[in-house]
Amino acid sequence: MRFGRARLGVVERLLWSRDSRLVSRIAQELPQARIIELADSGWCIIGRAAELTETFLGSLTDTSLFGLADVDPSLPVAEQYVVALGNAVQISGLGDRIGIDETPEIAKRKVLDYFFALKANHHVEFQPIVDLKTMQAHEWECLFRPHMPMQPQTISAIVDAALVAKRPVDFDTFVVETTLARIAEVARPGPLCLRARYSINLLPASLLAPHFEAAAFADRVRRVGLSPRQIVVECTEQQAIADVPRLKKQVRALRRLGFGFAIDDAGAGHASFTVIAALEPSIIKIDREIVYRIGNKDSEAKKALVEAFVSFSRRIGARVVAEGIENRRDLLALQEREVDFGQGYLLGRSSMIPTQPRRVPNIRPLPRVITTVAGWEGAVTSHAASSR
Repeated sequence: MRFGRARLGVVERLLWSRDSRLVSRIAQELPQARIIELADSGWCIIGRAAELTETFLGSLTDTSLFGLADVDPSLPVAEQYVVALGNAVQISGLGDRIGIDETPEIAKRKVLDYFFALKANHHVEFQPIVDLKTMQAHEWECLFRPHMPMQPQTISAIVDAALVAKRPVDFDTFVVETTLARIAEVARPGPLCLRARYSINLLPASLLAPHFEAAAFADRVRRVGLSPRQIVVECTEQQAIADVPRLKKQVRALRRLGFGFAIDDAGAGHASFTVIAALEPSIIKIDREIVYRIGNKDSEAKKALVEAFVSFSRRIGARVVAEGIENRRDLLALQEREVDFGQGYLLGRSSMIPTQPRRVPNIRPLPRVITTVAGWEGAVTSHAASSR
């Protein structure tokens, strides 16, 4: 057993060990301590510094290997436990045995293991997708928010870890079940929930898995008291689509049952015009990098690309969502190009329950842009929207 040097003013300490017997003894003696299982990487115990002491641990064992480190309150909250865990592992002398020199692949698998170990910590938030004509919420995107105190990760990093670990279906199954349960909690009768729709993100690999076969997925939605017509399946572009014909068949089956289907991040990564045309989605979401600063005078190429997406969507019977709207100049440029819906901080941040978007008054009358299919060109008419 090894101990770190005590720091004055410390409130909490973190112990790391791979000895389950020691962890069990500590849990019995200190019922208020937090115990976190790190899959195949041992356990963490976080307790009050006054209780989790060298003397206390010495009374429980003289053979177990572990490390005890202070949680430094001077660090940012998101870093306190990560640093303490790293220190405890180093202090234990077992760092080389658990993969301090591990490959990136092993590290990503451990991230995923830690994510599943803390499944009770995570939550779902709702961001409004706004009708750019009425400026009312059309639907809400369900954003899964991981909470991993000792190893903070973005959801994109966890998705990447699931892909590297070859467990995308396990990941999406957990996220979707958690999200559906949360939607069922908030989708009660009321002005915001009447005919409300919610979009859920899924990886292409999951959509092709038997677990998410259209009829089975519809049954899962109904079991929590929802209708498939309330759910939009959003295909994320973080992974290339390996079998477009099979996915096209699945998309058609989903839509026949009432689901909406959206292609995310169009114009970036794998979401090309060819793939979009093959899948025939009901919604096309334009990548935020295209939307960013589209209202500037030097963004003619972005404007032309958005016009192309709008014209393309009209031809295939889809509607367009612009992601990442952060200022009124960009909003106006999108409204002028007849983009159907918008999403972003200007319109509304995500929250624990579905809420209506912020009020964003128009700063001038909007001219109308009529996009044409041929050549992806826009013909601008000079009349104001209010003249109709």
